[in-house]
Amino acid sequence: MILYELIPFDVLRVIWWLLLGVLLIGFALTDGFDMGVGALLPFVAKTDTERRIAINTIGPVWEGNQVWFILGGGAIFAAWPPLYAVSFSGFYLAMFLVLAALILRPVGFKYRSKRDSITWRSAWDWALFIGGAVPALVFGVAVGNVLQGVPFHLTPDLLSVYEGGVLWKLIALLNPFALLAGVVSLAMLVMHGAAWLSLKTDGPVAARARAIGPVAGLIAAAGYALAGLWLALGIDGYQIAGPVVTDGPSNPLYSTVTHGGSWLAAYAARPWIAIAPLMGFVGILMAVRGLKAGREVSTLLWSKLGITGIIASVGLTMFPFILPSSTSPDSSLTVWDASSSHQTLFVMLVVTVIFMPIILAYTAWVYRVLWGKVTAADVTENSHSVY
Repeated sequence: MILYELIPFDVLRVIWWLLLGVLLIGFALTDGFDMGVGALLPFVAKTDTERRIAINTIGPVWEGNQVWFILGGGAIFAAWPPLYAVSFSGFYLAMFLVLAALILRPVGFKYRSKRDSITWRSAWDWALFIGGAVPALVFGVAVGNVLQGVPFHLTPDLLSVYEGGVLWKLIALLNPFALLAGVVSLAMLVMHGAAWLSLKTDGPVAARARAIGPVAGLIAAAGYALAGLWLALGIDGYQIAGPVVTDGPSNPLYSTVTHGGSWLAAYAARPWIAIAPLMGFVGILMAVRGLKAGREVSTLLWSKLGITGIIASVGLTMFPFILPSSTSPDSSLTVWDASSSHQTLFVMLVVTVIFMPIILAYTAWVYRVLWGKVTAADVTENSHSVY
């Protein structure tokens, strides 16, 4: 037997679907509070010292946190090549906005305190705000569009073709349901950022974060509930018609897909997945309670649980679909027909099993070393060595 055949092809596909979810959730849990702090910066910090306190809570860790974003993109490219090609073709301008906003963040960190000018520093503070708020919003908008189906079709040689021009593709993404998903994403990460500031700061910055965070959390919970109701009553789901081939070739055109019914039918077929939205609601509401009560570590953990539940609920609800097509359902990408080869997935899994524990151990060590609050004294006494 060839070594990679030790794990069946369909099992490897599910493993890599799970790993992709883990990477995306890892990105939201770590870089999510970085984006949340950036989005909160103009509202929780009123003086230059307060802004530097907020910035320095994420300054030492944001680069490491962003590794999860890179790993997620790499996993899509290597494990799900059709997903990478089709999604980036349709979301090109949206991804450009995200990357442009993310580029502002390191530049803002490095240059903000280079000049003792109110105008200069204020401009970079707003750049950091954009670098946090825009990606958080756009990621949610993208998820909202995926749930509705994306307007593409595949040619016989698997070339993806989208409706309309490049600018129209961006405008079409900004539909009401997608914007609601964007608001949920932004509010969720603002709450997460507030939980992080509550843990890492004290004084006025922490007090304002504890005041704003619960409002953001309640908006996220209400928006999430509304999105679920909208999915149940106003948005059709997708189903694979006929027998499902789980270990066949990676060609979406070999499957027959119907567009109709409800995404929420998945909860009748697999009742256990209801744990995900339950985690989402419980985590958010407990984080809101923790912020109001002034709790720190537990609040951040509850916030992480809520984010995990919300993101997991999307993937579990859609399974096995990963990118449905609204204009040509048979072109929809699923777990069973959009992966790399059997051997490629196996080799990647071996590499992941070796290096993922190292990444997790290093990340845990970094947070342990950097544990503790950032104070005004830390900023003023180390003015030339901190952001």
